[in-house]
Formats: sequence, C-alpha cells, structure tokens
Amino acid sequence: MADTEFMRLALAQARAARAAGEVPVGAVVVKDGVVIGAGCNNPIASHDPTAHAEVNALRAAARTLGNYRLDGCDLFVTLEPCAMCVGAMLHARLRRVVFGAADPKTGAAGSVLDLFDQAGQVRLNHHTEVRAGVLADDCAALLHEFFGERRRAASADASSGWPLRDDALRTPDACFAGLPGYPWAPHYIADLPSLAGLRLHYLDEGPRERSHDGPLTWLCLHGNPSWSYLYRKMIPVFAAAGHRVVAPDLIGFGRSDKPKKDGAHSFSWHREVLLEFVERLDLRNTVLVVQDWGGLLGLTLPQAAPARYRGLLVMNTALGTGDAALSPGFLAWREMCAKHPDFDVARLIARGNPQLAAAECAAYAAPFPDRGHRAALRAFPAMVPDRIDADGAALSRAARAFWRERWTGQTLMAVGVQDPVLGLPVMRELQQTIRGCGEPMLLAQAGHFVPEQGGPIAQSALAHFAPR
Repeated sequence: MADTEFMRLALAQARAARAAGEVPVGAVVVKDGVVIGAGCNNPIASHDPTAHAEVNALRAAARTLGNYRLDGCDLFVTLEPCAMCVGAMLHARLRRVVFGAADPKTGAAGSVLDLFDQAGQVRLNHHTEVRAGVLADDCAALLHEFFGERRRAASADASSGWPLRDDALRTPDACFAGLPGYPWAPHYIADLPSLAGLRLHYLDEGPRERSHDGPLTWLCLHGNPSWSYLYRKMIPVFAAAGHRVVAPDLIGFGRSDKPKKDGAHSFSWHREVLLEFVERLDLRNTVLVVQDWGGLLGLTLPQAAPARYRGLLVMNTALGTGDAALSPGFLAWREMCAKHPDFDVARLIARGNPQLAAAECAAYAAPFPDRGHRAALRAFPAMVPDRIDADGAALSRAARAFWRERWTGQTLMAVGVQDPVLGLPVMRELQQTIRGCGEPMLLAQAGHFVPEQGGPIAQSALAHFAPR
C-alpha cells in the first residue's frame, strides 16, 4: 500500500475521534506493509492529557509486537505531531513518520520546532525520517470543518446568552426541526448551582399559577435513552384540561447540554439538579409523572418537599435501593449497553413500539447525532444502584420508607405488560411499597415506553387526580 492509502486509514481514525466529540486526529502504525496499531485522539473521554492519536497508536503497536521499541515501523498521522508525541516517536525508534496537515501552532516536525532534527544540527541517538503533506488538504479540511462548527456554535451560544461549557456538547437546533407531534417552544435554565453553567431544557405548557389549590402541575420525568419527546401524547391532554405541564430533559438528554465525559454523570448530581429545578420553578399542587430513570430519580424527590406533591403517576420504573437484586431484564439491558454502547436508539424504540412511524422513532435519536453526544446513554445503565453503598442507594431506601409510611397523596400506576426490563413483576413489588396504591392499569400491548400509550393514560389520570 502507498503512503496515501495508509493516510486514508489514519483519516478514518480521525473521523472516529470527531464522532466522539474529540479533535479529529488519527494515526496508524505500519510494519512490513501491515497495520499493527491504530489510534484516534481521545484525551477528553479518557481523562488523559497524553492520549493523542499518535500515542494511542504507538501503545497499540507496542502491544502487538510485545516490545516498546518499534524498529522498522512507520507512523502515519493526519496532523503534524506535537513535542510530546515526537518524543514518544523517537523513544520508540520509528523508522519513519508521515503526517498530513501542518500545525502552525504546536507542530514539532518543522512548523514551530524541528525535534526530529531533520537538518542534522543536534546529535540524537536515533534518526527518524519525516515526510510531510500526504493528503494534507483532506486532513486539513477535516480539522477546519470541526473547528468551524465549534466557532459557529460558540458564536450562536454567545449571542443567545447561553454559552456552552468547554467540557460539554450541545445538539444543534436543526436536529429538532419538524419532529412529529412535538410543537412546543423550548425553555432553558443554566443558573442553578448544581448545573455550573450547563444549560437544561424543559417544556412548560399551560398556566403558571403558584398555589396549592389551583390547576394541577404535571411534572413529567423521562428515562434512558428517551427525553421529553416521550410525553408528547400526554402533554396535550393535560394542557387542554387547563393544567400546567413541565417536562425537563435531564442533562445529557434531549435539548439539554451533554457533558463529554461519561464520568460527569452520577445519581446524586442528577437528583440535585431536579430538586433545584423544582424549587426554582416553585412547582406546587404537583402530580409527579415518572417512567424508567424518571422514577429512579423522581421517586426520591417528594421526601425532600412533600407539600409540593399531590399525586403520583408511576409507569414501569423502580427504586434503586441497593439491597435487592436487580431484575434479570435490567441486567440483560445493562449487559447489552456495555457490549454495544453505540446501539441504534431509533431501532430500539421501533422494536418495542411497532405502532410508531419511522419519523417518530428517529425523533428519539435526534438529540444524539454522534458518539460524542451519547455519554449519558453510556453512563446511566451502570448508575442504577446495585450495592448497598452505591451512589443513590441510601436516598432510595429513604424514599422507600417515605412511600410506605409518609405518603398521603393519590397514586395511579400504569404498567406496560410487554416490558422485559421493568414489567409487571417489578411493578407489583413497587405497588406494595407505595402507601394507598390501588390496582394498576394493565396495558396488555404496551412495552417499556409506556407513555407511548399516553392518550388513554392521561385521560385516566385526569379522572383520577382531577375529577370534574
């Protein structure tokens, strides 16, 4: 293979970095015409300042050969290497380094520094041949597109008054244009203490009266991998009855900002965001509407401010108390997510909801245009408390005691019987936990995403919580 063909393989690695929200640089190491190591830029995801594409490729090649010396090997990289990477290349004793685009800011192969000593002015114990400019235009174009998008997004964010944190991504508004059944105007908040500048999106429909005896407020909390789109069939029913409907997107989901690092997410942090959100909007006379993670988090909220909550509409969820085994269905889901972190969201929704149009299934995937926007989808399955000392477990045990002993509001439970993850056995157990919870609505044709049966459920909820 010619140098250009190996550089195309490095460009494929660079595109993978871009898809993950990293600066698009890629590299491959070749020995005797065979690729023995490849790497893309990922210092953000790996929390590693040394995780440049070249270093990752060198590490992979060294593992392949079983030797940190890479004699007779060539490295192809889409961007001129920096000083750190040149040092690693010289230490590895590469035969040759081939790069694409020059880096006029930090390039250490001739642009800013010449650490390879191509002029022979410094005595080094190893000499590596350097070739520059292979597919330079293609390599540079990828970088220009990436940083151009970032500059345009930063400019738009600045002009809108919602600056984007450096360690987060924001799904472009164009991804949400024309979604079927989702006509509502966005609302944003970024100044909650726990958000630390991240922008949280929420829907807020209907009257905003703040009283304990006014119209109901329906606080609708979604799960993973959904977002407020989940409630599009229930929101119109509640709003038409003259009630207020508030449906936030958890950080990492929907139109809310998405931290780049999986480790940014934790049970306690997401709960604190929701607590502050409820206080800031001063939600009263509230019916808590929960499904999946909306319940894992949401069921821990009323114990902090019982007077704000009048009712609970609970659908296919659980409490993560850490002192009981997780359901086999959930463990299977967690394993699938670990093995296939880039699973197709639209396909997942379609499989469990065959009645939905393709455009509706695609709408669920709209917030996650690439791997870089999916940190929350990767993080949440492992966040479900499965040990007594896990984050959120003590809060959930306190919530269990609250629902058993202190809850005085009304409860309506709706169960999607076809759900293999949090179906009827799990919900029967939760029913016994919630004081005063009557026989649930059993939706024989519904699966995990119960609010997709939203019209009938919403009408039953109105009759249950707000009879005329």
